[in-house]
Amino acid sequence: MNEKIPKRIATMLMNSLKGGVVPRTGLGYIAVGRENEINALLNDVNIIEDGGATFRFVIGKYGSGKSFLLQTIRSHVMEKGFVVIDADLSPDRRLVGNKGQGLATYRELIQNMSTKTRPDGGALPLILERWLSSIQNDVMNEQNITPSDIKFMSFMENKIYEKISCIEGLVHGFEFAKIINIYFRGYCESNDEQKNMALKWLRGEYNNKTEAKQELGINLIISDEDWYEYIKIFAEFLVMAGYKGMMMLIDELVNIYKIPNQVARQYNYEKILTLYNDTLQGKARYLGIIMSGTIQCVEDTKRGIFSYEALKSRLEDSRFSDDSCRDFLAPIIRLKPLTKEEMTILIEKLTFIHCGLYDYQTTITQNDMIEFIKTEYARIGADEHITPREVIRDYIEILNTLYQYPDKKLLEIINGENFKYAESDTTDEEINTEFADFEL
Repeated sequence: MNEKIPKRIATMLMNSLKGGVVPRTGLGYIAVGRENEINALLNDVNIIEDGGATFRFVIGKYGSGKSFLLQTIRSHVMEKGFVVIDADLSPDRRLVGNKGQGLATYRELIQNMSTKTRPDGGALPLILERWLSSIQNDVMNEQNITPSDIKFMSFMENKIYEKISCIEGLVHGFEFAKIINIYFRGYCESNDEQKNMALKWLRGEYNNKTEAKQELGINLIISDEDWYEYIKIFAEFLVMAGYKGMMMLIDELVNIYKIPNQVARQYNYEKILTLYNDTLQGKARYLGIIMSGTIQCVEDTKRGIFSYEALKSRLEDSRFSDDSCRDFLAPIIRLKPLTKEEMTILIEKLTFIHCGLYDYQTTITQNDMIEFIKTEYARIGADEHITPREVIRDYIEILNTLYQYPDKKLLEIINGENFKYAESDTTDEEINTEFADFEL
């Protein structure tokens, strides 16, 4: 590994990984394994680009690399010209809820709308401005007029409606088209207030219809019940705006599993079924959906996704599938632990990044790295339960120590009395115990 890594990215990588958080950029520098999983998901990208829709679950133990895989796909598809929206579910963000939790998820998704040129979110205004600018150029070339011409606004409005006419056939497409036209008028008149009101509506930030009617003349707002319909509209619109499609990433499905009320959980699983059926039945276009969670939150037949029979029957593995013959075309991708060899390659990459960040020559040998991995796997049950997150946190702590105390050696640290493993992540069994009392 000889590629020089910018210090800004190296710093972000080290800080994120040490804190047990998946970095949003620079993942290519530390990616190890997962080739089959990545290739399977990138194959979905080709389907989406051709006007199809896909739905996948990525499941694994805590710290097994689920979020890492999602962020890797996020980077890949943005490079290919896709728009990505992503959100982590939480007690306040679900797929549906009686206190606006579904709408809260929608708002988070739109807030995190990202493109290659705007990878950190907040890309919606940029997308609209870029699209309107391209239409403006088309009108100027086709009609041979300038924006100062009295007929220019009329030509622009006709061109916009011509472009988005196909959206009007979708549920709520007519209102969406009207909002785009309102934004356009604000764009042409340099009216930031009008543009912000249109953005406020698109982000689902109006609290009631009366407020939207007064400010925009539209007696409709995005709600907890219908927010997904607007995701489908956005996917179609973004392709018209010059992008290849849209990928929606939803992480932390365990927060649905944790909902204490059985009826509330079932409503959320019903919403997942709606999304799943839409993609498979061709009711959505240019849209990919990936949801991520623990094994337990999917396969537990008492409170997980498999407790909803309509989903269980669709998602269960084929009886011909096993560990030696994994089906990467199935709806569920199960993450297996990284091998010891892959873990060794991973910490070798971390060593290189750490050295470049702090500008020093490492004294860690290949044998030292192998001994470190052996020590990590010497834990009881490590072969089944150890995760990359734990190994990474342990190793970065050692790298920090060796940098600050150059007289020390890696073997001395891991064989010393004071060496302690990184705190293990919560296991699925502990979650079961913790929330068992909530079952109705």
